[in-house]
Amino acid sequence: MEGGAYGAGKAGGAFDPYTLLRQPHTILRVVSWVFSIVVFGSIVNEGYLNNAKEEEEFCIYNRNPNACSYGVTVGVLAFLTCLLYLALDVYFPQISSVKDRKKAVLSDIGVSAFWAFFWFVGFCFLANQWQVSKPQDNPLNEGTDAARAAITFSFFSIFTWSLTAALAVRRFQDLSFQEEYNSLFPDSAQP
Repeated sequence: MEGGAYGAGKAGGAFDPYTLLRQPHTILRVVSWVFSIVVFGSIVNEGYLNNAKEEEEFCIYNRNPNACSYGVTVGVLAFLTCLLYLALDVYFPQISSVKDRKKAVLSDIGVSAFWAFFWFVGFCFLANQWQVSKPQDNPLNEGTDAARAAITFSFFSIFTWSLTAALAVRRFQDLSFQEEYNSLFPDSAQP
């Protein structure tokens, strides 16, 4: 993580995509974005099965439509959240007020912790429903790799979102230090 001034000292600089892509929180956000695509893509593509005896499709996770719906909903919303916070990461260097930066980082902490919790619930729910699925519902083992991929990447998403929250806490501490430094030494531009 790059040290130095926050606020007016860094605001208004030219956009540097190389610096943005090297930051750990940006890398984790992109990885979380890819994981969410894998989860909802796996369930949408191969999470529903047909049976010759039934007219309607059913969810591969123990015939529980709530399991498939939860996985798709959490995956899509996490995908959109990643895009929103990637846009905030691009805009973040342009924010000159330390207080506005703190608000952005506090929202990042809350949202990242929220998604880590929802991915934990999703992993437990999908894994449980997969464990109690009956083999006679899927005798040809169709979609089993996709179902396992959704469970696996739900598990990985717990860690990526938790690490994103931890990095946001670190950014918040840096911002708090910068605000305190500016109040103690108002004539100084940066430490």
